[in-house]
Amino acid sequence: MRRFLNSCMSIVLMLSVSLALPQQSYARDVKKTQTYLEKIGLSDKSDALSLWNNNARAKKELTTFVKAVTNKSNKDFIPEKDRIAVFDFDGTLFCETDPNYFDYMLLEYRVLKDPKYKSKASVFERKVANMIKEQNETGKSFDNLPVDHGKAVASAFKGMTIKEFNSYIQEFKKQAMPGYKGMLRGEGFYLPMIQVVEYLQANYFTVYIVSGTDRFIVRGIIDGNVLDIPNRQIIGSDEKIIASQQGNKDGLEYLFKADDDLILAGEFIVKNLKMNKVSVIAKEIGQKPVLSFGNSSGDSSMAQYVVSKNPYRSLAFMLCCDDLERENGDKAKAENMVGTCKRYNWIPVSMKNDWKTIYGSKVKRIFSQKK
Repeated sequence: MRRFLNSCMSIVLMLSVSLALPQQSYARDVKKTQTYLEKIGLSDKSDALSLWNNNARAKKELTTFVKAVTNKSNKDFIPEKDRIAVFDFDGTLFCETDPNYFDYMLLEYRVLKDPKYKSKASVFERKVANMIKEQNETGKSFDNLPVDHGKAVASAFKGMTIKEFNSYIQEFKKQAMPGYKGMLRGEGFYLPMIQVVEYLQANYFTVYIVSGTDRFIVRGIIDGNVLDIPNRQIIGSDEKIIASQQGNKDGLEYLFKADDDLILAGEFIVKNLKMNKVSVIAKEIGQKPVLSFGNSSGDSSMAQYVVSKNPYRSLAFMLCCDDLERENGDKAKAENMVGTCKRYNWIPVSMKNDWKTIYGSKVKRIFSQKK
């Protein structure tokens, strides 16, 4: 009888632990988020999306969706292995332009200002960097600049190991953000969107970043920062990588050596925008996500892919850069995105009206960009 009672007690204990695991995991993940927010004085343990206004449509849509798809008794339940969310980076999770994209400013610095490299820069690299400089100053657009920029980044950092490239990015992150007081280049994360990522992770979603920025640059920005997303889940534009002693040999003809490092080969492969985002999701993730977050036409194909012919309930969100006071907003661009969301039944996110803060109260915008 005693043996039987002991067995029953063991089973009850095992069931108790098993049933408690999801709750314990959720608390652990939320605590990690709150720890970061506590450092900047923005903590509210009662609401995982506390930096969002309660009347924000996007907040209501997302929380309703998550409650439904994580409830096994709900017809819209999605198994954990299929809970995949994809996020653009610049303008979705991170400051898009100050006065331009992080990777554009990185190249401009490398080619025009870096005392160790500027005299070595090629004619093409200087041409691209000066186009970026002119764009920053006048707002002028240049045809094919996204691809030319990718090619220039590949050549300007050619020969660096992946570790050396990351170290260079870490140093660049320490520079002051010129349009803001109290923020460095590597600190431009949208705090309400950090909450979204952590909220999804706490509910067992696998989060991927699918960016138009070079994947190694995005990884460098994320490195040591507030987002807990591993490199294997960070996808972006690509450049060729070779072994340090490979030279001009094709990869089919070269055997990696014990003392080899991986280096940047100086060859641009693809700009990960528009339809290319859908292609890379199919190649690298291998299944259709159920949530998409973006902010521009570069993310439109990704959004449509997620909400079209999906076997599961799915949503697409688009950030609208309508805040001209706290962020480098663009009213015309924001209004256009609102219209696009209405046309395709995506959910618009108003940075101005949906968010209580963007970067925290200690960060102040100090100048207006030219439009």
